[in-house]
Amino acid sequence: MSADTTSAAIGPVEGGAHYDADNPAPYIEAPRKRTGKTPRATRGNFEMAAWLFMRLSGVVLVVLVLGHLLIQLFLDGGVSKIGFAFVAGRWASPFWQVWDLLMLWLAMLHGANGLRTVINDYAERANTRLWLKGLLYTATVFTILLGTLVIFTFDPNIR
Repeated sequence: MSADTTSAAIGPVEGGAHYDADNPAPYIEAPRKRTGKTPRATRGNFEMAAWLFMRLSGVVLVVLVLGHLLIQLFLDGGVSKIGFAFVAGRWASPFWQVWDLLMLWLAMLHGANGLRTVINDYAERANTRLWLKGLLYTATVFTILLGTLVIFTFDPNIR
């Protein structure tokens, strides 16, 4: 196949033609076009906010996780020191409760948002997307609520 051959979907391949006013670039349709039936709610700025959240939460998560690893593994004596008493002592401080809560919430929301994007990209049928996202949101809410409950109700005197 030479450089001047054309593909039906995208036009000339690799430098075969130069685009100008008389020879415009070919139009490539979006994978799923919006139609009159597309709900109005999907036409807003949610995707932009989700994209921005991914970038900002990613930066904050890098700081939280690297700080957590630095403190737990290097400054506090390594993995061999971690046990029930260590966690009880750590969560006695509101600072560490908030630190771990931020890691939990941001990691879960960041991951759920990423998986939501994957579901939107690869699940072709609307019904499949609905069920997969329903399962995703249920698991996310359950994990966040359970993790938050554990962090704030942890009792070191449990027998």
